[in-house]
Amino acid sequence: MTSRTQRLHVILMLAASLALGFALLIYILYSVSLIQFPFDYDQGEGFEVHDSALFSRGELPYRDIESYPFYASNYPPLFHLMAAPFVWFFGPGYWYGRLLGFLGSLLTAGAIAWAVNREGRHRWIALLAGLAFLSSNMVYHIGPLFRQHMTMVMFETLAVVALARAWPRRQTKGIALGLLLLICAGYTKQLAAITALAAVGWMLLRRPRAAIGWAAGFMAAGAVLFLTLNIASDGQWWLHAVVANINEFQPRQAFGLFDLWFKLHGFLLLPAGLLLVYETYCARLSIYSVWFTLTALLGGIAAGTWGAGDSYFTTSIAAMCILSGICFSRILGHGGDFRPRFMARALPGRHIVSLGLVIVPLLYLGYARATLKMPTDGAFAALAQTLNIEANVNNGFFDSATFNVGGYARIGYFLTSQDTQAGHQIADLIRQSDRPVLSEEAGFSMVAGREVISNPTQLRNLYLAGLYEGRQLIEMIEERQFGLVILRAQFYPLPVLVAIGQFYQTEAVIHMNGFDYSILYPKEPAP
Repeated sequence: MTSRTQRLHVILMLAASLALGFALLIYILYSVSLIQFPFDYDQGEGFEVHDSALFSRGELPYRDIESYPFYASNYPPLFHLMAAPFVWFFGPGYWYGRLLGFLGSLLTAGAIAWAVNREGRHRWIALLAGLAFLSSNMVYHIGPLFRQHMTMVMFETLAVVALARAWPRRQTKGIALGLLLLICAGYTKQLAAITALAAVGWMLLRRPRAAIGWAAGFMAAGAVLFLTLNIASDGQWWLHAVVANINEFQPRQAFGLFDLWFKLHGFLLLPAGLLLVYETYCARLSIYSVWFTLTALLGGIAAGTWGAGDSYFTTSIAAMCILSGICFSRILGHGGDFRPRFMARALPGRHIVSLGLVIVPLLYLGYARATLKMPTDGAFAALAQTLNIEANVNNGFFDSATFNVGGYARIGYFLTSQDTQAGHQIADLIRQSDRPVLSEEAGFSMVAGREVISNPTQLRNLYLAGLYEGRQLIEMIEERQFGLVILRAQFYPLPVLVAIGQFYQTEAVIHMNGFDYSILYPKEPAP
């Protein structure tokens, strides 16, 4: 290779680092903006806050939803237990849960970089692999929210990285740590079962007899925790954490998200797939390849269920970043020979390295452009004009994915002072009511110092499963016992929505975060 090729490589690597570093800057600014916002940004965040508050009082959120206040959670407890100590000192709030999610995404990126450097021994590629994770639109959406998903991905990634080293070396402590992290992931969010399946499956491929013993202990520990929660909640844990999460599959949403996943991440999916094919036919399957395959396939299918979305691809994106980083490192002559033996003479290694010096940074540059998102006004107006991009979503924001795919989160743009004012306006209306308030989002009630009543998506899911009647809630609506009702997406079960339409009327619509919140007051009784 010539010195000219080396210089070009350095220039392109610096350009890729700058582009992905810019994506990190936007992610940090977005996170800072979001951490300061005192209301729901993503629908359901307020219920996560309320779950954390319940755990902080030593109460389980897995309850009978037929009786007042008609509230139950459908998520495992670990993330909320992590947030509970903050409730003791600061009361219910969003900032600490969002901070936990943001820090979890950074830790995940660090684990990706560490794994790539360990396998490929190329620090610069390892850095770009970690930055690539944070550049993904799908990671960007879910990372700084008060949601448990990013913490689950953090535990999953740490578990896989630990097992990748410990299992082949028969390191008992490392294996135990990896399996413990998998249990933590599963009791953060149920979707981690896919990663557990991938990890245990890979262990069985490598050392079947030992894997059976470890898997038995792993499943026994998980089962004990499951039974403990079920007994402590009088069976409500099974109903809410398992049954209520079995939702209808929407093929169009799944196909649309798969298509979007590839369009956004194709520059790195192709080299990740290349390494997967190489390991399948010319080497041994790594845990990263098994993990990537199952989380992409099963996670993508799960993304097509009602209530799911693009965040369900996040784990596969972590695996993609590791696989593509290892692939690039080997192409550049680090971490082992990438070529099959029969190709070694026909394709000299120096030719691969020379091509790779140019192609690898170009692929990272292409990925940075494919996942570009940024404000187009204010301090970013000149840059947006230079890049020839215009706002295509809310609040003067550009998102390369747009919002045109079902299941792709309608969030990510920066918040404004008008959004905060609108939230406080709704909270003030709740304070003015001398009766309980039925709100589709919990944040308004918490800011107003009122009780959180109902979890609409949980009621809907169990109603569709034939396990919720809602008699008491409907009676309260018919008797106009709620001072007002606040709706955004009308996620309540159909009979509840029908009752609201019969006995309440819309008297105001307040716009916040790109959505219209309908404020309904009781209708006057018929004479």
